[in-house]
Amino acid sequence: MSVKHFRIYFFLLIPILLLTLSSCGAVKRTASEQKSGQIIGSGIASWYGPNFHGKLTANGETYNMNAYTAAHKTLPFNTVLRVDNVENGKSVTVRINDRGPYIANRIIDLSRRAAEQIDMIGTGTASVRLMLLREGDRPVDIQNVSSEESFTVQLAAFESESEAAARSNQIEGSRVEQVTINDRTIFRVYYGSYSNPEEAQSALNKLKQEGIEGFVKQVEN
Repeated sequence: MSVKHFRIYFFLLIPILLLTLSSCGAVKRTASEQKSGQIIGSGIASWYGPNFHGKLTANGETYNMNAYTAAHKTLPFNTVLRVDNVENGKSVTVRINDRGPYIANRIIDLSRRAAEQIDMIGTGTASVRLMLLREGDRPVDIQNVSSEESFTVQLAAFESESEAAARSNQIEGSRVEQVTINDRTIFRVYYGSYSNPEEAQSALNKLKQEGIEGFVKQVEN
């Protein structure tokens, strides 16, 4: 092959090489994929079973102690975690469908089946590490991973932002927040921010005296 022909061949080959590299190079990852595998907490796990079996969980499901589920104070429902028992190296995958535990220093409440999987039935508690596998109904962020609950008064919910804004304009001190649940965008009208449900209920009682209805809501739900 002559030098001239080689140069022509080389320059014709460059676009093909670039196209190939772009197609098999770095793939863009979604925000959820980028978070997957992150350690998002560590502490003491407990478990709950027969006394709650068949009752409703915080997200409206029926609690099944034989399913691989768990309760967390603030993580979005349907978040999937890997729970590592750091005392024995055993792990279990669970889905968040309930709220709790409400005992100091405990970060997660496992179903009986999940607790069996990591051998903590006998001890009742274990030191664990939580790894995020998949986000649930909402993105996992600094606020809802913290286990520090926050409360508000929800006054209304609309599919239209303009309708939500119109309602909020009628109530001094209220605000509109956009939430996405199961790929559906909703505009909620909230009033106030509180560190416990009692404070939120007191605010709601005052609103009711003015003829404004609503209900106390944990922000993370």
